[in-house]
Amino acid sequence: MVRPSKKQQIPNLSEAIKETAWKQIAEFGAPALSLRAIARELKITAPAIYNYFPNRDQLVTALIVDAYTSLGDSQKTALDNASKKNGAARFSALGIAYRDWAIAYPQRYQLIFGTPIPNYDAPEDTTLPASAWALLPLIQTVQVLYNEGRLRLEGFAKLSPKLKSMLEAWKQSTEGVTETEALYLAYIVWCRVHGLVMLELGGQLPSFFTDPGEVFRCEIATMVNQYIGE
Repeated sequence: MVRPSKKQQIPNLSEAIKETAWKQIAEFGAPALSLRAIARELKITAPAIYNYFPNRDQLVTALIVDAYTSLGDSQKTALDNASKKNGAARFSALGIAYRDWAIAYPQRYQLIFGTPIPNYDAPEDTTLPASAWALLPLIQTVQVLYNEGRLRLEGFAKLSPKLKSMLEAWKQSTEGVTETEALYLAYIVWCRVHGLVMLELGGQLPSFFTDPGEVFRCEIATMVNQYIGE
């Protein structure tokens, strides 16, 4: 393989490698990701990639971190653009932005939330901060609603001591959260949103739902009515 001349060299090779990796994932799936195939696509030598990503797993980890960060950034942007005085509007904006991001970047969504890649274990010390960032806007929004006395929690079952203990451990590492009930509700909201998104991306919704967005928006409105008081 001929190494590109200086004029032909890629200015930001690390980003080019990751963008090519996303194309591979879109075409062949994450388990088929290959550093050598990426090198061939970019017309560079394999050692040039190894300088940035010594093995496939390190590249996958970088892609996961980027995906979580992008999702978190889109959630923060949704909050920034929503009314600061209307908690229900902020809650809804987060839900709509979540689906919008997943539809725009299905390969990224599937990589972080879909079927695990065989023989790959994500290093928590690297991926956990990014995953926390992705959920933080929702968690903090629910906490603010709790502080304002606007959450409807009367329908919730009593949290068991074991569940409370787990939530307390999570709360200690989550900025701006003081109540386990708020953290639990944020998690349940995410589960409901995530379930609909995964069904849509996987083509598993009933065929007569010709506009999945309508189903999603109705569920967001339902959660607003269920969990948020006047």
